[in-house]
Amino acid sequence: MFNWNDLESFLVLSRNKKLTHAAKKLNVESTTISRRILRLEQNLQTKLFVRNNKGYVLTDSGHKLLLIAERIESETISIGENFSSHSLNISGTVRIAMPEGLGLDFFSKYLNEFYTLHPEIFIELVADTRSRNLLTKEIDISINLSRPTRGKLVSWKLTDYYLRLYASSRYIKSSKPINSLKDLNNHKFISYIDDLIDYPELRYLKDLEKNIKIVFKSNSLKAQLNAVSESIGISLLHCFIAKKNKDLKILLKNDIKIKREYWIVVHEDLIKLKRVRAVIDFLTKKIKLNKKVFLDD
Repeated sequence: MFNWNDLESFLVLSRNKKLTHAAKKLNVESTTISRRILRLEQNLQTKLFVRNNKGYVLTDSGHKLLLIAERIESETISIGENFSSHSLNISGTVRIAMPEGLGLDFFSKYLNEFYTLHPEIFIELVADTRSRNLLTKEIDISINLSRPTRGKLVSWKLTDYYLRLYASSRYIKSSKPINSLKDLNNHKFISYIDDLIDYPELRYLKDLEKNIKIVFKSNSLKAQLNAVSESIGISLLHCFIAKKNKDLKILLKNDIKIKREYWIVVHEDLIKLKRVRAVIDFLTKKIKLNKKVFLDD
């Protein structure tokens, strides 16, 4: 008969692909993971993984077991939340992934307020331009730039926001005038590193002239903002962030205005968890209260 430790090891290995990574997650030796998987395969009389250059990959039987094991995992977590001695005080870790601008310039400002309401919930904020796999549950909540179209995911739109073309006062004074889109070909641009971003919605410059000259790339919005402030070049920036810097000026206001969206996405199994729901409700409320901040262009 199989036990929970074997199933847990199976789940973690299926998500991390390598024995060493799975062992680190569970704080055990790699040999322990290997032994548990072998025991599970023997009890079920089927092969659950095959090994290739990517690591451990699920077989057809492994995929079937994964569906069952994830349901068991979800119910096990739910039992722990609802019947533990701390059930009145919601506790646990919630990992949330979101674009850097929203994470560092908005959400992190309200952490003190959140911890006052929920002192026993620990937040792990992943702020970058990579999309994260909610189906493997490496992330509890993700803020995406578009709505996912497949998988056991629940999603809804948080808000629209806008981007405009910005330059510093010094750059404007020392450079050729910008009166039309064609004038952009004479100027230096700041942008993202294309092959390090997963969201096509971040490839803003494709909407502008094709012959623009990019002089600096970074996947950090903060670095882009600093580069514009230092007059290195011009860039499309989030209005809700750039407008805080009074030295930055909008260029071609009547010609360039890009709308994007923030979507909250969560696995349908995890949305039932109190700690996850607490973070979702808090973030949703804060964005709703600050809607004008995002829509003011």
